[in-house]
Amino acid sequence: MSARRTLSPSPSRPSAACACGRLRRASRALTQFYDAAMAASGVRITQFSLMRTLAREGTVRISDLARACLLDRTAMSRTLDPLVAQGYVRVAPGSDARTREVTLTRAGAAALDAAADEWKRAQATVARRIGRERLDALIATLAELESLHPDAAERD
Repeated sequence: MSARRTLSPSPSRPSAACACGRLRRASRALTQFYDAAMAASGVRITQFSLMRTLAREGTVRISDLARACLLDRTAMSRTLDPLVAQGYVRVAPGSDARTREVTLTRAGAAALDAAADEWKRAQATVARRIGRERLDALIATLAELESLHPDAAERD
């Protein structure tokens, strides 16, 4: 009988840790936490974030939305497709034949509002868990890391 080794994340040896690997694992953990906290709304955190961007920006070209979210067009389509199917966003031809524009619908705005309370509770839990000061510092650090994206100069 052989012993099976279980792998678990280890916070020890931080100097040996890969920043990207740790950030990706933390991102998956945080995404799963928010998705579970927001499950009753039927809106996943990725969808919530996208819908908040649309609520803030208004009608926007898909390519501009993808750029703002640091997603490629394929990933953007995978996120948009269920929102279109639910009637939360509308995709329509843009000002020329090569573009398509995305708009948050009234149903989408209502779903966003309904999910906002669950998001706020999840956000407050994260703040309590790691501390408001550390959460603010984390958000600021993540903004700095986003500037490493190859398209950052275009966005800024």
